Amino acid sequence: MKVSAFAVACVAAGVLLAGCSSTKSPTNASNTSASDGPKSDFQYLFDRPSTWTEKKVDALPAMPQPANLLPFTVSQNTPLQFAVDAKSLTVDSDGVVRYTVVITSPSGARNVNYEGIRCEDYAWKLYAGLNADHDGWDRTVENEWTRIENGDLNAYHAALYQDYFCSSKLPVGKADVILNNIKYKRANSTLIRGSGG
Repeated sequence: MKVSAFAVACVAAGVLLAGCSSTKSPTNASNTSASDGPKSDFQYLFDRPSTWTEKKVDALPAMPQPANLLPFTVSQNTPLQFAVDAKSLTVDSDGVVRYTVVITSPSGARNVNYEGIRCEDYAWKLYAGLNADHDGWDRTVENEWTRIENGDLNAYHAALYQDYFCSSKLPVGKADVILNNIKYKRANSTLIRGSGG
């Protein structure tokens, strides 16, 4: 009797343990599903950044030429003009959209940067800027990945991310798709930039 009671207790304990483990395994499996809503965000926040490797940027694009610049709108209230150099834009295997941006003031002064936007975590990185002689790149200004800021008159990273580069934390397509969207003003977002900034 004692043996059979012990066996029943073991079976009952096994059922309980199986029940505990079975409540965990579907959660873990669903965390890996890209279409599972908030659980995907949980996996994205805690698992994916540790496995992501950034492509090494050894070569920089040629300095932008006026004929290759594609203007885009950031805010109707800013006096600055923004453009992407079509020849520089790439969508790389690490999921980063890299591009040269040219920012021009009303007086004609230009700021030229080679940058990347990572769709997966709403971040941007500066790889190089225009040097003091205005004839080449300066890599000493390179920074680390930084979260994109919203709501600024000159928040061009947010404009590029939301309107042209990214959708559902992924690039919207290959470089030619993005460039055509910028060229023909086919924005992803329905956000109206202007009085709200």
